[in-house]
Amino acid sequence: MIGAIAGDIIGSAYEFHRIKSKKFRLFHPESRFTDDTILTVAVAHAILTDGNYRKAVLAFGRRYPEAGYGGHFRIWLHSPRPKPYNSCGNGSAMRASPVGFAFGTVDDVLREAARSARFTHNHPEGIKGAQAAALAVFLARTARDKDIIRSEIASRFGYDLNRTVRGIRPSYGFDETCQLTVPEAIVSFLESTSYEDAVRNAVSLGGDSDTLACIAGGIAEAFYGAVPAKIRARVRGLLTPDLLDVTERFCARYGLAF
Repeated sequence: MIGAIAGDIIGSAYEFHRIKSKKFRLFHPESRFTDDTILTVAVAHAILTDGNYRKAVLAFGRRYPEAGYGGHFRIWLHSPRPKPYNSCGNGSAMRASPVGFAFGTVDDVLREAARSARFTHNHPEGIKGAQAAALAVFLARTARDKDIIRSEIASRFGYDLNRTVRGIRPSYGFDETCQLTVPEAIVSFLESTSYEDAVRNAVSLGGDSDTLACIAGGIAEAFYGAVPAKIRARVRGLLTPDLLDVTERFCARYGLAF
């Protein structure tokens, strides 16, 4: 989970100043947590408490109303009676990593990832994106085999994971859909050699940098183990007390370094 949050923070400075290189300052003066972190923490909070993802996302989202949410989500967040809005946006996938860390079987992960998505992102691609991101985390921490992760995700969801970061980068641009974010984030992990390398791959694509790095970072943490201590320390210093508290409790329960 901390891997996803760190990815969001690292990628945040490059979301609207996109780059096509892995050579960049890891923590920029403008680095901050965004909606990716807030909603990831909300999902973790629901898992730690009553399992009500919708309630948690509403509570945390309304607590941080200016965190960079998409337009449709913002309307949903402030509606007196929020209803799903048939979104295939990558917001469902960016918040899904806690599901992959917390649940113990493929069926449980797929079920809970769908539950964590469909109260907003009830479009089939929105649900699929959340399931793929969460399952990649689960397989990374259990199978620990990139070939298995690639084949399982590709066969279940139809994503093309046989591409390379170098091949994607030249023509790739900003895109907020699951179908053009989740596969690219997974490829960024698959081609990596470390947690930091996965995040650098994701940011270097020059797309929705914080979300790409959030998704890739969560998978990389599950696969490589503890996020480097210097990165964890920077994240601790940037989180607010309530976000820090949930993150600490989630990591303690599921054996994650923080």
